[in-house]
Order: sequence, then structure tokens, then C-alpha cells
Amino acid sequence: MYVRVSFDTKPDLLLHLMTKEWQLELPKLLISVHGGLQNFELQPKLKQVFGKGLIKAAMTTGAWIFTGGVNTGVIRHVGDALKDHASKSRGKICTIGIAPWGIVENQEDLIGRDVVRPYQTMSNPMSKLTVLNSMHSHFILADNGTTGKYGAEVKLRRQLEKHISLQKINTRCLPFFSLDSRLFYSFWGSCQLDPIGIGQGVPVVALIVEGGPNVISIVLEYLRDTPPVPVVVCDGSGRASDILAFGHKYSEEGGIFYKKRVKTGFCLVTSEGKLRKVGNILYRHRILVALFIYFLKCCLCKLLSKLTFHCKRIGRMWHIGD
Repeated sequence: MYVRVSFDTKPDLLLHLMTKEWQLELPKLLISVHGGLQNFELQPKLKQVFGKGLIKAAMTTGAWIFTGGVNTGVIRHVGDALKDHASKSRGKICTIGIAPWGIVENQEDLIGRDVVRPYQTMSNPMSKLTVLNSMHSHFILADNGTTGKYGAEVKLRRQLEKHISLQKINTRCLPFFSLDSRLFYSFWGSCQLDPIGIGQGVPVVALIVEGGPNVISIVLEYLRDTPPVPVVVCDGSGRASDILAFGHKYSEEGGIFYKKRVKTGFCLVTSEGKLRKVGNILYRHRILVALFIYFLKCCLCKLLSKLTFHCKRIGRMWHIGD
């Protein structure tokens, strides 16, 4: 099922559509997957752990999975996990792709009202647009009038996530949600969701795999939210995920980022040479290296340094919070 909506559609209207028209039950957990939009490879072991962990989390908790909906990057890896799951004839997982209408290839196939449309999911290698991932159960296509550009879906998706998190769910205990602690870091809270009482809101968890500078901004927004949204980072998947794992690892005292007491209080001490070296490895473009250093020095490290006050390490998984 799919719907094309304006980029500024109110989240309550979208949720009404999803629960009344699409007849979806409210989730007990919302897993929001973010990462690279360009195609990238995952190591076979990492891909297997990611896919199995995501499917198990969704199945055991009655979760919805939010993605960008298109058949590229991290979304393709999610689709591969869903395809493997479907081939084993197991229960259906509600996976909702939220994509900008303007980047969808073969969008003329989707124009109509209350109709069933066949959609061609074979991509044209010469096209700058991209096809939708066929393994998703539903799509929300945000239209702001642009063509060939991402961005129309960003605010709509975040507002919808927040609105869903405010919905009361009648469950005495959330099922166990876990990912392989050898491969994932978690920021602010645990990957294990604690039991909650009746009438609590739907918990949201962000899952980060690879990604560029915009993904770091997304993580910062999640962590700065009130209350903060738990963020799970796939260490070893590349680019932004590795930066986040790297920044967290070295935000402890004795690492390359640490808090040092001075007369005026605390300041963050960094080794810019080491930052630049890491930036040059992860980003070839000079401007991106500069942005990486800015985010790490001015934003991310201060935030992570603050958050690591209450943390314990289990394997390669960090649990941060009270």
C-alpha cells in the first residue's frame, strides 16, 4: 500500500490513515533505520548479524520498521533481510518506507486514486531517480514539488515518529529487544528495553548503518530530543557509523577526546591532527573533512563526553544512561 502526501501533512492525519485505512495496529516498538543512501557493501558476517537482529527485534516486539523506502544503500540491506525472512514463510513484518516523491523512478505508475497499480522495480542505470524497495509493506511518499532531490521526507518522518511515540499502548511488558553486542554501540539507554506499565508511549529506537554527514546530524537530533531517543550504531559498517563509534570510544579520559579540569571549569581537549587523519580516511573531499572535524569538536564530542558519565561496556556494546 502507498500514499502520496504533501511534505507538510500533519502526523495525526498520517497515523489515522495508517491505523484506520491501512488497518495497522499500533506498534509496541518503532525501529527507525538510517544510513547511507548510496550503495555500499557490508561484510558477510556483519550483514548476517544485522539482518537477523533486525528481523528478530521486529518479530518479537511487534515493531514497525521505518526506512527511506528506496532500493539503495542501507534500505537495500533491510530489503535483503526482509526477503530472506519472507522466503522462510514466516510472519509478515510491517516495514514502512518514507521517501520523497520527487526521487521515485516510474512514479507515473503510481498516479491514481483508490486504484491498484503495477509498479516496475527494475531500475534504469541511466536515471538519476531510484525505484522503491519491493520488500516494504507500505510507503509514504512526501511531495514538496521538487524533482531528483531528497529532503521532502525528513521533517515529515521525524514528526510522525514523535507523534507515534506519544500514543499509549496497552502492554504490561515489552518483549526483549537485543542486537549482537560485539557489533553494535548504543547511545543513551540500552538496546534492552525495560518493562513498562500500561498506558505508556510507543518506544522509538534509531538504528544507524554506515551513512554520511547528514546521519551524524540525525543522531545529534535524536540524542538532544526530550527525552533522548536511544541510538544503536553498527560499528564496522563504515563512514558515519564508524565515526560515531570512534568518537564514543575516545571520549573517555585517556582517549583523544577527554575532559580536562582548568581554572574556568571543564574543557574538551582534542588532537586535531588525529581528527584530520581520520577525516581524510573517511572522507576524501576537503570540505567534508572540515565538516567532520567541526561536528566532532564542536558538537558530537561534547555531547558524547557528557553522556558517557553513566556508561558501562559489555563487549563492544556501550550502555549509556541511568
